[in-house]
This record gives sequence, C-alpha cells and structure tokens, in this order.
Amino acid sequence: MSQLPADCLNEIFEYLDDEMPALYSCMLVNHQWCESSVRVFWRDVWVLKIPHFRTLIACLPNESKEILYKNGIVIPPPTPNPPMFNYAKFCKVISTKIIHFQIEVLLKSQQSLLPQNLENNISIVLKEIYKMYMSQIGSLQTLTFWANMTFDLTTAGAKDCLKHVSELVCGVEMSSEYFYQLSQLCPNLSSICLLVKDDVSKGLLDFISSQNNLKKLDIRIITENQMDEIIPLLKNLNNLKTFIIYGRRSVSFIAQFTNLQELDITFNYEQTIEELQNNIFPQLQILKIQNHFANYEVLINFLKNNGKNLKELYVNDEDGYCDNSLNLSISKFCPNIRKLSIGFKKDGLETLIIVLKNFQYLEYFTIWCGKEFLSEKEALEAVVKYSNKNFYELILDLNFIGANLLPEDLESFFNSWKNRIPQKSLSFVITNYDKSSVEYDHNMKIVEKYSELGVIKFKIIDDFSDLSFTSSGLRD
Repeated sequence: MSQLPADCLNEIFEYLDDEMPALYSCMLVNHQWCESSVRVFWRDVWVLKIPHFRTLIACLPNESKEILYKNGIVIPPPTPNPPMFNYAKFCKVISTKIIHFQIEVLLKSQQSLLPQNLENNISIVLKEIYKMYMSQIGSLQTLTFWANMTFDLTTAGAKDCLKHVSELVCGVEMSSEYFYQLSQLCPNLSSICLLVKDDVSKGLLDFISSQNNLKKLDIRIITENQMDEIIPLLKNLNNLKTFIIYGRRSVSFIAQFTNLQELDITFNYEQTIEELQNNIFPQLQILKIQNHFANYEVLINFLKNNGKNLKELYVNDEDGYCDNSLNLSISKFCPNIRKLSIGFKKDGLETLIIVLKNFQYLEYFTIWCGKEFLSEKEALEAVVKYSNKNFYELILDLNFIGANLLPEDLESFFNSWKNRIPQKSLSFVITNYDKSSVEYDHNMKIVEKYSELGVIKFKIIDDFSDLSFTSSGLRD
C-alpha cells in the first residue's frame, strides 16, 4: 500500500479528515504518504496551532521575511531545517479571526511589546501571510471574515485564489466597497452566513442580490428592521436548499422557498412556526426547530404536512420542554427519520418505546437524560432492546443532571449491545456539561473495557462542534 499512486492516497486520506492521530501516523511512512497527509491536515486553518504558524511564517518568501526583519519582528522557525513543503498552497479554509488570534499569541510569546506596537506588528505579519496565501492557494473553498479582521482584496493573486470560493461567513460591519469587491471576486458562492449586529448597508444588499447560485443562506443575530430590508432580495433565490435563521418573529416569507431540503429556525420569546404550519415543502429532509416554547399543536400540524420525507429532526429548547403528544406525532408522521433529537419526560418511557419501534431506519439518536427526563438507565435499556438493526450512534444529553447510572446497569447495556444480531459497534457519546454519572471512575473502567473489545466507540463532547442540537441550544 505504501507504493500506491499519489491520487489514490489523496482519495484515501480524505476519509481521515477527522482522525488527526491517524494522519500524524501516516506522515511517518514515507515522503509520498507525508505529502498526502499534510495536504489534508493543512487545508483547514481552524486546526492549526502556534507551531504550525511558525512553520507557515518559515514558508514566507524572502521578500516578506525581509519586511518582518526590518520591522524588528523575529520569529524563529520550528526547526533548523527548511520546510519540507509549501504548506500554504494546501489551504482551502481561511478564517481571519483564527489567523489573527494565533499570530497575536505567537508575537506575544516572542517579545515584549507595547500594545500599539503589538497591533502594528500583527498587521505587518498578517499582511505578508495573506500575500502568500493569495499567491499560493490555487482554489480557496471557504472564507470567514470576523468583525474588522479582513485583508486587502486587491492583493496580487486574490482574483485567482478567491474565484472558486463556495462558502462565505462574514459580519456586516464591512464597508459597501468591500462587499462590492467580494461580489466581483466570489461570483460562485453557494453558501453565505451573515452575522448581523449593525445596520444593513447598501453594499451588503447589493452583494446578496448579486448571488445567483446560492443554495444555503444562514442569517444570525438580526433585528426585525434589518431582516425587513433583506427579505425582498430573497425572492429570486429559487435554488435555495438550506435556510437557517435566528430570532425572526415572522417567518411567513420562508413559504416562498418551496425547494428547501433543510430548514433551521431558532425562535425567541413566544415565536412559533404557526405561519408555516399549512405550507408544504415537498423536498424537506432536515428540520431543526429551537425554542418553540411548547406550542406543539402548531408543530404537529407542520409535521403532518411535511414529515413524510424528513430524514433528520431536531426539536429542542433551552428550558427543556418536551411533550408525549409531539413525540408520538413524530413517530406517526415522520416514518423515514434517520437522525432524531428529542426529550422524554419521566412518564415518557412507553412513548420512547413506541418511537423506537416505529422508526425502522433510525441510526442516530440524541436523548436528554436526568432530573425531569428519563434516567440514563431507562434510556439505555429501551435503546438496546427496541432500536432497529441499522442503529449506530447514541448521544446522552446530560444537561439536566440528576441521573445516577450504576456500574452494573452500564455493563448490562454494553453486554446486551455486544450480543445483538447483527453485531455492530455503537458510537456512544455523552455531552459534558458537568461531570455525569457515566464519567465516574467505576463507570469509566467499564467504558474502557468495552471500547477495547470494539463494542463501543466512546466520546465525550464538551465543545458541541459535533452536535446539531442539544437540550441547551444550538451549537455551531
């Protein structure tokens, strides 16, 4: 296998995107494996740490290094050897906030500077890094701007680097001129996420209007007046497949997006999906509803009209409301669900059993446990007994602490799972809001035992990056 051609290795290592230890191991096999591994690792700036930015700065052209030196900026390379690869060219995802933060930390660790000198040096280093990125990256895919952390779009190479960007995340504080430049440089955007805090500029409105291929739109932290300015521009987004919105009182305008495949709404206060309950979205496959505030009849009506094709459903709110009638309706109107996140109160065990029996395609299940919800023991016993043969991932959301899982109950669950037919390893995940009963030492020994046997793959999530919804809210 070590002699496989580069194209083949590149394809294989794509599947190791979330397996950093495995990627590191592959780097040690030979030069070809190393390059294929590095290509995957270095493409996303979010995974890079301070030592990686030392390496990145070591890759700067001599002209840029001379500029740093003349400004008294000395950043020793991580090793005395020159870089093995031109790491900058592998980058596919840029976040100006992450780059700014890492360079700030790096400079603070190198030398003592007055605040004003530190900011000036950060600006100098960032300018040279972005010049290198723009000249070396052949096809950037994702670009994230945060607040005032931007870079000069007139930099040499920016036109070629940015022309294939498909995903843009940005705040709206940027000038109209900057948005105009973006519209010229990024004509093929398929996904935009807008983080709105201030007034909506004409430049932003024109920028949205210029996007003809948009398939995903995500609008966060926005007021009614700001949204009122944007809504008229959305009527031409006929290809929109995914729509995400936070905090809008009226959602009736969403009815125009009849081709939606994913709808993600986070409500504030007493907002509901009432305006959409009688609309039909024939292609809708993923529905995420946050903070619906117990108006379940309206949501049930929506599911009655749109539940048949749903494959993923997440219904949660920050106060942990849930309802047996809603859960039973989900099992009735949404027969094709693969992924589900809902809660079951203490009296909801029979409802949970009905849900598990009805969902013959369920693969992934997030269940809230503790206090007013079902105990961990009840949830585990129901899942191992009634889940279908395709089921592979269970997440225990333990925001509502109060459950107390005994070692013998946990071992009974794992042992029962081991004896299921057909045998399939279970991804067993818990949310780590606080130390849960699963994490007690005597239980962790059992977890480790069955992990080594291959019965489970255990994971504790504390940053929620892998979860769409938990009982405490939306996680990005």
